Amino acid sequence: MGRIIGIDFGLKRTGIAVTDPLQMIASGLETVATKDVEKWLERYVGSETVDCIVVGCPVMIDGSQSNTFTIFVLPFINRLKKKFPNLIIDTFDERFTSILAVRAMVEAGIKKKARRQKANIDKMSATIMLQGYLETIKK
Repeated sequence: MGRIIGIDFGLKRTGIAVTDPLQMIASGLETVATKDVEKWLERYVGSETVDCIVVGCPVMIDGSQSNTFTIFVLPFINRLKKKFPNLIIDTFDERFTSILAVRAMVEAGIKKKARRQKANIDKMSATIMLQGYLETIKK
């Protein structure tokens, strides 16, 4: 069984989370400049067993797709499907993950300075999104 990678795609930075090999727990891995994400994924997939990449889908409150999804995320997903034809490329609703990430950091006692670093929020958002995905597929 391979890992699942979770991606919180952003216009500047992209948060990345990954599961353990048994696909039980999501953990924040790192934050990568968005322009470098595809090369980063190539290296990671080349060195680890990966079954699936899950990309956070920015959805509006009413459930409709956002312009960000249509203009930026969907082309990214299509590139991933071409680059990694043997992997499952899936999406998952990422609504409110940034808010939940900040709350989780506060509850964990992370200092205010670290909470203000957007890279930390992006990585935590990817983790929350991926854990939600895991809970959905395990049902």
